[in-house]
Amino acid sequence: MPAVSGRGGGASGGLGGARRRRSIGEINMVPFIDVMLVLLVIFMVTAPLITTGVVDLPSVGKSAQRPNKVIEVIVGTDEQLRLKVDGGEPAAATLRDIVARVRQGQGGDADAPVVISADRNVKYEVVVKVMDTLQRAGVRRVGLSVKQAAS
Repeated sequence: MPAVSGRGGGASGGLGGARRRRSIGEINMVPFIDVMLVLLVIFMVTAPLITTGVVDLPSVGKSAQRPNKVIEVIVGTDEQLRLKVDGGEPAAATLRDIVARVRQGQGGDADAPVVISADRNVKYEVVVKVMDTLQRAGVRRVGLSVKQAAS
């Protein structure tokens, strides 16, 4: 007869197999909560110290006086350009010759303002192209025409 030991016999499935350590399948949430509370306190303390960026937006108001000479580039709904000098009749223009036409309209006065007027349905890209073309050519005063809000 074989000898019986008090701890069970290995492969026979005695008591030793049931007493093995089992790994815990749960996540301990206490350290996670501690970290979250520390981060919350840090953010609460630093939030008032953060300076907000100030953006200086242009305001639309009435000008004190109208400039002597105004050159208006009109962008129509069909994206065709027209040039109007001092309220005269608009003349057709292309993006290629707009700079030469504007310089001709300025008549040597580099400070004569150029105003771009566009229909609200025109793509923003077209207006930016006209403005970029004029600014790259050295036209100093380029602006956008806006409609006064009824008050």
